[in-house]
Amino acid sequence: MNIEQIYTGCLAQGAYYVTSNGEAFIVDPLREVQPYLDRLAKDNVQLKYIFETHFHADFVSGHVDLSKKTGAKIVYGPNAACEFDCISAKDNEEFKIGDLTLKVLHTPGHTMESSTFLLKDPNGKDHAIFSGDTLFLGDVGRPDLAQKAANLTQDELAGMLYESLMNKIMPLADEVIVYPAHGAGSACGKNMMKETVDTLGNQKKVNYALNQPNKEAFIKEVTDGLLAPPAYFGMNVAMNKKGYESFDTVMSNGMRALSPAEFEVAAEQTGAIILDTRDADVFAKDFVPQAINIGLNGDFAPWVGALIVDVMQPILLVTEDGKEQDAVTRLARVGFDNQIGFLTGGIAAWKAAGKETDQVLRISPEQFESQVKIGESKVIDIRKESEYAASHINEAYSKPLAYLNDWIKDINPNEHFFMHCAGGYRSMIAASMLQARGYRNFSEISGGFNQISKSTKLPISDFICQTKVM
Repeated sequence: MNIEQIYTGCLAQGAYYVTSNGEAFIVDPLREVQPYLDRLAKDNVQLKYIFETHFHADFVSGHVDLSKKTGAKIVYGPNAACEFDCISAKDNEEFKIGDLTLKVLHTPGHTMESSTFLLKDPNGKDHAIFSGDTLFLGDVGRPDLAQKAANLTQDELAGMLYESLMNKIMPLADEVIVYPAHGAGSACGKNMMKETVDTLGNQKKVNYALNQPNKEAFIKEVTDGLLAPPAYFGMNVAMNKKGYESFDTVMSNGMRALSPAEFEVAAEQTGAIILDTRDADVFAKDFVPQAINIGLNGDFAPWVGALIVDVMQPILLVTEDGKEQDAVTRLARVGFDNQIGFLTGGIAAWKAAGKETDQVLRISPEQFESQVKIGESKVIDIRKESEYAASHINEAYSKPLAYLNDWIKDINPNEHFFMHCAGGYRSMIAASMLQARGYRNFSEISGGFNQISKSTKLPISDFICQTKVM
């Protein structure tokens, strides 16, 4: 028996590859399936099953492509209504893979079909659970995503999740290993640990959700402080239920190399978003007008999904040389399949062709200190509410990047403001989106709050006071 966790940091997602006696199964595979095919060939094993813990919202699974290419059967838990060939297993149904047995434990609450897969070793002993979004390390799955589909409230779903955990998971032995679908950084939970593997016994001790005195307390704790889910979640669920364009086709389209002239025509004819994936410092100095900057060296795909919203939006890419395939792949993982090409030669080719470029007014923390007048100047802090609550510049407004599409309408285009995040990644996203929509009345601060607090003597607050409305 061999169990391998394949963890993808940018999505905080764990897929699992398990082999036994010439057969294999994979749990919650990513969209691009070639790495799995290569591994199967290398190990000389046959993929028998693809197990899906639920219809994922935060990424598009590779289940459909992988099944077509291997003949492996796709298995969900009860209540799974797929629009492709799949097995909707019964609660407690068992599947044999080599010398191993995988038992389906129906654990609704995160979604109605959510299931935990219990792995039994060759001797029939409980060895591990693939807990999906039912149980994370330090947390449990959010119960607010399936409200519309289930025609239930988030409190009702949280109550179901409580029963699932108490009746199906907690009775298992302490030495059982927990393999969750996500870790810290995922929007599918709010309190996940940085570790990606643990024992169930330790989770029984340290997981706040498993230590509530009763169902009512559990419901209150797991629903408290939930942020609105990213807008693309619903579209990813639909793709995972209905099927999707082959990843090979998406890759072929996205990897079309376009000259500056072809790129310009494509942007005009399709209304495509120009997505520049270079680092913020580089982007700020020269970029294609109207481009949006979301750097690959960060939480690229989740921010694309949170801010671009429509997965069918045509996208043109500007990347560092050699990074095109990585960008296309990471966009496809979250369902942005309508990619129509990239600028060959990048921004250097664009400038060499005599095309116009734009810039963002990015200033240093020291320049910010010399220019800002606390109490008079407008300062917008786009970090998360929790970051702002911990510490912020006196009189700064809290306007998280995740809600930019809502608060942008409150911006007065004739009033200058300063804008920062923690380190400069998120504030450049905001700056590029603001400029793409015609706002140029701001200064973005490099290094963000981290450098402001180190390099300046500006007054910092570590409490929340009531702020003015913009």
